[in-house]
Amino acid sequence: MKFHLAVNMERIDDSHDMREVARHTLQMVQIAEEGGFDIAWAAEHHALEMTIAPNPFQILTWWGGETSRIRLGTAVAVAPYWHPIDLAGEAAFLDLISGGRLEFGIGSGAYQREFDRMKPGLKQSDGWRYMQEMLPAVRALWQGDYEHDGEYWRFPTATSVPKPLQAEVPVWVAARSPITYDYAIRNRCNINCWPLTRPFAEAELYKKHLDEAIAKADNGWSPRFALMRHACVYDNEADREGALKAIRTVLSQFENLFRNAGDVVNGFPASIPLDQLAGREQYAVHQIERLQRARGDQDVVGRAGDPGIGLQRAGNEVAQRPVALRPALQSVGRKIAALARQHRRRGRRQLGHRHARRVVVPADEVVFGKPAEAPRRRRRQIGPEEGRVIKRHGTRFRLPGK
Repeated sequence: MKFHLAVNMERIDDSHDMREVARHTLQMVQIAEEGGFDIAWAAEHHALEMTIAPNPFQILTWWGGETSRIRLGTAVAVAPYWHPIDLAGEAAFLDLISGGRLEFGIGSGAYQREFDRMKPGLKQSDGWRYMQEMLPAVRALWQGDYEHDGEYWRFPTATSVPKPLQAEVPVWVAARSPITYDYAIRNRCNINCWPLTRPFAEAELYKKHLDEAIAKADNGWSPRFALMRHACVYDNEADREGALKAIRTVLSQFENLFRNAGDVVNGFPASIPLDQLAGREQYAVHQIERLQRARGDQDVVGRAGDPGIGLQRAGNEVAQRPVALRPALQSVGRKIAALARQHRRRGRRQLGHRHARRVVVPADEVVFGKPAEAPRRRRRQIGPEEGRVIKRHGTRFRLPGK
């Protein structure tokens, strides 16, 4: 099993300095790289403080310059908001300058509020049509000269400049409905899915969609399958309470956008009281904690292991050797917790109350045996916080103070 990090710059109110939010986000990505995470994912959202991500490629370019190994994924580039030539070029440029680390994730879009502003007149429920026309065009542009005459875009012969460094860029499709699973497997794409905070039966339903799509396509494609859950690493009761408060606040704002309530002021969605929502039992503290908690001690075996254990019932290859998951997950949990404690001791809190993060767990990538040791740190900080100097690979960069 491999672990990914989907992390956003985000504010739930205007009390947090944006410069500090940016530093915190980058540090999370660097901790993930040090902890052996496989991919860091950046989203695309517009005019919302809870997900500050107007261009995922710009975010990933930033992260790529401050890391060296972790792969960089878009989760996702929203197809209706882009032109194929623009999207192909942006993605290829990131792959080039990052040394071939791009994981290209594409989707149809999330909130009707964003569609009303970015693509007026288009219903969110029809965004998948744009995605299904966009992806073949992008792939063709990466290969060379290509002319497109489709339903939503038309252009004469053009190509992607630059071309991706990778001969074949891994492509991921954000999927929940069976029609999207079918499309992804037919087109030899990997799957990214988010069961929200629903019980694990929701994840098993998505695995069922995947199995059915693979059987239907019968094209020999064996995709990577990633499940995303909110997660927080903590080792004391105060951090536990802070993490639960943070995720419930984020979820209350998410409900506002999900329902297109329209109560958004200066980019901040109003919170909808979770205890007033019918049919949202998954937001209860015990449910969030049961499915999504990972602690920095021995409990990580049970908590972080829940997704792998559940997939035994789904017939996933995890079930072939489930006992091997325990030492791997335990080691990952201890490693992340140790890294977090190291950063806290230096006075730079990395995992705290203000931000809840999402960990993506690809369910079909199981690594048996002893996990690799954490890679050696490649950077050190010199000087005070104000106007501090960071030395990386022999080059010094001076960062502005707060």
